[in-house]
Amino acid sequence: MLRKGIAVAAVWCLLFSVCTVGVQAKEQVQISALSAVLYCADSGEVLYEKAAYEKRPIASITKIMTAVLALEAEDREVTFTYDMIAEGSSMYLKVGEVIRLSELVKGMMMVSGNDAANAIAVSVAGSKEKFADRMNEKARQLGMRDTHFVTPSGLDDEQHYSTAYDMALLCSYAMKNRQFRAIVSQKSMSVSFVQPENKKQVYVNHNKLLSLYEGCIGIKTGFTRKAGRTLTSCAERNGVRLIAVTLNDGDDWNDHMALYDSGFAMVEKVTLWNEEAYIPVVGSRKQQIRVMPQESCSAVLKKGSRVVRHLVMPHFVYAPVQKDSVVGKVQFFLDGKMITESTLTAAESCLYLEAKEW
Repeated sequence: MLRKGIAVAAVWCLLFSVCTVGVQAKEQVQISALSAVLYCADSGEVLYEKAAYEKRPIASITKIMTAVLALEAEDREVTFTYDMIAEGSSMYLKVGEVIRLSELVKGMMMVSGNDAANAIAVSVAGSKEKFADRMNEKARQLGMRDTHFVTPSGLDDEQHYSTAYDMALLCSYAMKNRQFRAIVSQKSMSVSFVQPENKKQVYVNHNKLLSLYEGCIGIKTGFTRKAGRTLTSCAERNGVRLIAVTLNDGDDWNDHMALYDSGFAMVEKVTLWNEEAYIPVVGSRKQQIRVMPQESCSAVLKKGSRVVRHLVMPHFVYAPVQKDSVVGKVQFFLDGKMITESTLTAAESCLYLEAKEW
């Protein structure tokens, strides 16, 4: 008697096909930054680099890490004290004012308030020094191997540095946080205070790329005399998310736009599953059933990439087969490395053919 349900044959079959994605773009970018990187957040691929792993002072793009740790902490009321006062760019907070941690992040990311950064550090960790320890621990978790934080604001210190590549990793992580992304994508924000009661202050974002470049959705500017102009940004088009970082760059707005123009011409989001596949069935009037991926199969790839598709499933299955039953898996490879995979399921049902019907 034939076995009921899906049974795996003794030998599995491996089928493959190759698809080519578009045509390779050959754009060359010339920028003035001492260090730069263009990073594809979807694939983790570096599309452009210039001294991307060289340690440099980073100024206020430091506050990306400060904001991340604040948003991952429990929201609370913060009373501004004398030890939170800072030089440089400011939200102009006053001693005795009370404001929630989440509101501090808004003001800090809009106008790069050093006072807000200090207030966050003391509130979250008890001191700026202990907060720096948390910043460095988070950096290690994210794979930022050439980064060391000393201050929550990014004011110059010999031991406070990062690289263009490390900052791209941090930006990619930060932009996955919905609350962070909602803040840095705004051209201005209204910040509410607990005390004075009913006080509200509107702060305007320093990031001009939000207006200059279509698809820009963040994230942070910076400047000190030692670091020069530092800029991190993120842009999205047609399902592709790119991140640009420049360190010590006197023409950063134009450089970022040039990097994005090159990057969006170089990569695209593609659908990897675009043809039908079938598996034979034993013990049913249907000789085969269609199979399909359980998850959407897509990836952001360089144009001209050759993707190999592997179908891993048995030579056949036994009836009955229920729709959505697992029958195997599909894997997609680029240059020998698997870029994504999905479970294969039956796209239709088929009944068992009783022996008396034979």
